[in-house]
Amino acid sequence: MSNVLLVFAHYRSNSLTRQIADIFAASLTANGHVIEWADLVEGFDPVLREADEPDWNNPDKIYSPGVMREIERIRRNDATVMIYPVYWWSMPAILKGWIDRVWNNGFAYGTRTYPHRRVWMIGICGNTHEAFARRGYDEAMRVLLDVGILGYCAVAEPRMELLYGSIEGPECPPEILRNAKALAREF
Repeated sequence: MSNVLLVFAHYRSNSLTRQIADIFAASLTANGHVIEWADLVEGFDPVLREADEPDWNNPDKIYSPGVMREIERIRRNDATVMIYPVYWWSMPAILKGWIDRVWNNGFAYGTRTYPHRRVWMIGICGNTHEAFARRGYDEAMRVLLDVGILGYCAVAEPRMELLYGSIEGPECPPEILRNAKALAREF
């Protein structure tokens, strides 16, 4: 079993995304994993400032204290799972800011790669799979997030899952919750 950093990026504690994160965490815990929550809305500043810009000539750069705390939080875990709502066919700004600031040169790419073999991204989509596929949004997200972030950081066991239809009717949220629980059993 492993220690899992569960990165949560939603502004409402009563959201479907939070329910999915809770059920995913409970399923992992039931299977013997230890969860450390990283609720980004509780105090993480997503704005990339000069102190946290990559230094291409110094892979051993010491970043700001806030970023170094996040790096240490990652290092004390064995895997990362990010759970977030899909906004504009991507992740919320706060999660993108976390990646921009924390997954930095010398830590997640460059001379070193992201320290976890297993990193999952789980996005909660409002529309159906058919709507995403018809417009190519799912493939665009796969290239942007799976290839562009997880692949660039040489994650050995990346996985991006989209759970579709959160606003498609009252029957959809229970199905999404069942899918999230099943997904956690595969972890």
